[in-house]
Amino acid sequence: MKLLKSIKPIYYILLAVPLAAIGAQWHWNSLLIFGLACAALIPLAGLIGEATEALAVVTGPKIGGLLNATLGNAAELIITIVAINAGLLDLVKASITGSILGNLLLVMGAALLLGGLKNGKQTFNQKSQGTNATMLVLAVVGLCIPSLFNHTLAGEELPVITTEYISIGVAIVMIALYALSLIFMFRSAKGEHTALEHAGGAHTEAPHWSTRTALIVLALATGATVWMSEVLVHEVEIVTATLGLSEFFLGIILIPLIGNVAEHLVAVTVAVKNQMDLSLEIALGSSLQIAIFVAPVLVFVALLFDKYLNLVFNQFEVVAMIASVLVANLVASDGETNWLEGAQLMAVYVILGVAFFFIPA
Repeated sequence: MKLLKSIKPIYYILLAVPLAAIGAQWHWNSLLIFGLACAALIPLAGLIGEATEALAVVTGPKIGGLLNATLGNAAELIITIVAINAGLLDLVKASITGSILGNLLLVMGAALLLGGLKNGKQTFNQKSQGTNATMLVLAVVGLCIPSLFNHTLAGEELPVITTEYISIGVAIVMIALYALSLIFMFRSAKGEHTALEHAGGAHTEAPHWSTRTALIVLALATGATVWMSEVLVHEVEIVTATLGLSEFFLGIILIPLIGNVAEHLVAVTVAVKNQMDLSLEIALGSSLQIAIFVAPVLVFVALLFDKYLNLVFNQFEVVAMIASVLVANLVASDGETNWLEGAQLMAVYVILGVAFFFIPA
């Protein structure tokens, strides 16, 4: 009984892992298999985050920051890599947009709303969060350049490979900027905690695991995530046809939520505890991580599978991403938040979600 009480409630959902595997093997209903795989990925993402936090305690804050930045979005990265291998490139690009929008509008909005209702007006370090928000604007603008180029010259006779080359060039610059950010993090005086340090992991007190235990948990959770991702992606086309949803909508709304739900819950929880600096760093840092690291890496991962993943998003996605980072900058500009700002961010996310639902596949 004591052992059962020590287990976090979210980890009871791990029962969905064997059920999804059995369902896939015995060809259960595709909707049921898809739902079980989605449920299974939630605690697995949490385990990856906790194992990373446990390793960060051993390695120290700087190496720990690098581990968090690298593995913080591991679950979502695995899902998208499996989707690339399956040729679902539209789903992958939609998940990139969805992750940025979800963190900046839904997660930050929920954190501000619930934190404000519990604590009233909340304050945070304006300088630190303003720097993070500004860097996010630069990252998203860079991410949108291939799209703007493609839409501007849509009527011109341009080789398709031109867009691919531009996307690869942007990806190289983004990864270089990411490397510079890591160098800055390691050289920063007094061990300042930047968004890149907080881009992944659970951001709570690390579990008291040994290094060996953390590595074993990390390996098993990663392997299970790959397994469940393959099950999920295998059912995508049948599920979209059955529910009448587009692959685009599934990628922009559902996949980002599944891959980062554990981290999202922590962002909201610490906001309720009146730790707004940490909450905002999770939301802003995770979006920055997607734009500056995950998206560029996926461009090169696709090449390994002999596929071209360009960074061309539709015009509505471009407008939504740019608007969301500008809104995030407005929120971070005055050093204080309230519950109404949270409600406004969530309202924008819902409005965008309704519009995305009606965008054809």
